[in-house]
Parts: sequence; structure tokens; C-alpha cells
Amino acid sequence: MMSSQDGDDAGSEEKMVVPLLSEKALLATGIRIGTQVRTKSMEQFTTRPRPDGLHLLDYSKTLHRIDVAGKFISFVGPQNVVVYTSRDYGKVPVEKFCELTQAIPVVGRFMPGTLTNPLFPGHLDVELIVVADPASDTQAIVEAANMGTPVIAVCDTDNITDDVDLVIPGNNRGRRSLATIFYLLARSVLTHSSLLTGDQQLKYTIDDFETKMTEADVEEEEEERPRRFR
Repeated sequence: MMSSQDGDDAGSEEKMVVPLLSEKALLATGIRIGTQVRTKSMEQFTTRPRPDGLHLLDYSKTLHRIDVAGKFISFVGPQNVVVYTSRDYGKVPVEKFCELTQAIPVVGRFMPGTLTNPLFPGHLDVELIVVADPASDTQAIVEAANMGTPVIAVCDTDNITDDVDLVIPGNNRGRRSLATIFYLLARSVLTHSSLLTGDQQLKYTIDDFETKMTEADVEEEEEERPRRFR
């Protein structure tokens, strides 16, 4: 673990933390930058806060949980997995992940009955749910709980994880961070499925997983920043 508290101070050493991605490059994505709020359930995934009060996630635990999640998704079979996000920033990462792994993407509004009502035209009978943010993806988590379906969730420092079976600690609001998490998760799934070797590149890069910003997105990001740092 690095002694620096800021990703920008990662140093010049190019320590590889995962295939084709250095520690410096990983920290530059903001993957470990949390909020000024830390819930009890997320304490175990954090290091000491920065001087500005932002809590930092232990990225070594993030990488470990991504690998555990990838192994589990591979075991269940991606075709039996729904990956859901209600956030605009999560749309591209989820869709790229599902394209590569053949998991089932659901973005936008999670229609009631998607998991619980067999008569609903969009009903999905799956064995695992992955969500990008348990705070905003609650409908999917509630329905998964009703069906006894396990839930994997990307969780920030301020998330409550009571209904999450496997936490992937990470910044789930940053565009670059979400892209990186789902990129690494796709690599893990394909590697554990023996469809990708350790040093083999994916069809897409992290840049391809990242949602591109529009003018409206810039305004939304500016509005989100005060809420994140309060």
C-alpha cells in the first residue's frame, strides 16, 4: 500500500497491480476516492481519510473483490446474470461489460416485476444480480431479495450494504472509476471462464468503457460534487 493519500501523488514507479494496468494508472482513475460520509458497513474497506475529510477506499480490497466477483459470475454463467444501473454514467460500462461477457444489461428504470412477476412481459429469471450503486438501484435489490437472488454491488464509502451479498468497494459515481471497475470485472470474468489469458488485451479499453460527457453531463457533475463532498 502506498504511503501517499492522493492518487495524483502515486509516484513514478510503475508497479503493475493487474495485467496491463499500473498502480499509478489505477489510482489516476479515482477508483478509491470516496465521500466525506462512511457507513459502518464500509469501514472495513477504507484507509485513513485525507486531510480534506474524504474517505479513501483500500484499492487492494477492491481488486480482490473484483476477482472474487468475476470468479462467481463465471461459475454462475454470465448468461444467467443481470447487470443493472440507473445512473447515466453507468450505462456504457454496463453495456460494454455485458457485450463482452454475454451477461444481461438493464439500464435506466428497473421496471417493477422484472424479477418477481413471471407474467410481466420483461420478466427475467436469473441467478445473480450486479448493480452499480445500491443507493440508486434499490428496486433491483428489493426484487432480488424477494426472490432469494444474490446481489453483487459496487459500493462507495457512504453506501449501506445490508442487502448486498458481495461488496465491490469503489467510487461508483465517477465516470472513469465506473469504467475501470467494469473493465476489470469483465477481464476477471473472461479470465475465470478461460476465454482470456492473463496478459491478453480485451476488445475494448477503459476509455471505451467510459461514458462520454455532454454539456448536460458537465452541469450534472457540478451539481453532484457538493452532495458528494458534504
